[in-house]
Amino acid sequence: MNWTDKTILITGGTGSFGKKFTKMLLAEKNPQKVIIFSRDELKQHEMRVAGYNNPRLRYFIGDVRDRDRLLRAMHDVDIVVHAAALKQVPACEYNPMEAIKTNIIGTSNVIEAALDAGVKKVLALSTDKAVSPANLYGGTKLVGEKLVVQSNNYAAGRATRYSCVRYGNVVGSRGSVVPLFLKMRATGKLTVTDDRMTRFWLSLEQGVKFVIDCIEQMEGGEVFVPKIPSTTVIDLARAIAPDAEIEIIGIRPGEKLHEDLLSVDEARHSVELETMFVVQPVSASWFGYSWQDKGKSLPEGFSYTSDNNSEWLDLEGMKNYIAPFEKAYNEGTLEG
Repeated sequence: MNWTDKTILITGGTGSFGKKFTKMLLAEKNPQKVIIFSRDELKQHEMRVAGYNNPRLRYFIGDVRDRDRLLRAMHDVDIVVHAAALKQVPACEYNPMEAIKTNIIGTSNVIEAALDAGVKKVLALSTDKAVSPANLYGGTKLVGEKLVVQSNNYAAGRATRYSCVRYGNVVGSRGSVVPLFLKMRATGKLTVTDDRMTRFWLSLEQGVKFVIDCIEQMEGGEVFVPKIPSTTVIDLARAIAPDAEIEIIGIRPGEKLHEDLLSVDEARHSVELETMFVVQPVSASWFGYSWQDKGKSLPEGFSYTSDNNSEWLDLEGMKNYIAPFEKAYNEGTLEG
């Protein structure tokens, strides 16, 4: 795929993922233009003064809740990466309709605006919390995935194609537990909700590279799931503060002991490749089934969860993941 003649729009472009995606895309793929679409003028200003002032960058103030603004922003856009979301679990629980307006209605607006604007590819970012959701955030992302995948039904006769990427916790991103643990370390005590808890982890760079690879390979209708390592939350805490006391405070409402990236039911129509799983559409007359010939089918009863993972990060591995964020925290430049 040739990126040099492409215009890319990223919703939620001032977030942790958006900034890293923009930086890596400009450096490695040399696109014609990248449009940052977000609702916060201050964050756009801060992004500019932080060095994101490339002449190929454009900043567009708007909200994914506003379909007309999205349609205007997508004029002559080739690729949309949909990263905008309300993702703080407690905030979504306390403000459920706001989460629905952004994560569900906003996603629907992105889908419809892209179709009307003639965008070629739309890749939406999802989360492990969308699989067997235990909280509203996960529920909204599940609905968002269904909207994106099934939108290929009415886009099949046109050029627009829709797919999703679903991955786990991003180390050090906004809302990650890593900045919280770094702050708590100074007190000599870290709180963990349950000592059995496990999570999937990947770095921001890994997430961006995976998204770029999926954009290049997507046909429409797939949910791409990377193979990434797990760790226990206790090991994460010990990697950050080896000498601190760890207090177990009890699992919170909407929190799971282990996360799922691929359910038993999804595995029946998924294929495994070397670095990822591809969830194919359940039933469709359009496209998205050529992956069957590129990978291997999964055994009956297979699931991909953070506790049954074959790849684990030990303490040293976790320390390597954390190191750049610890450095940024010590320098006062880490976003919390």
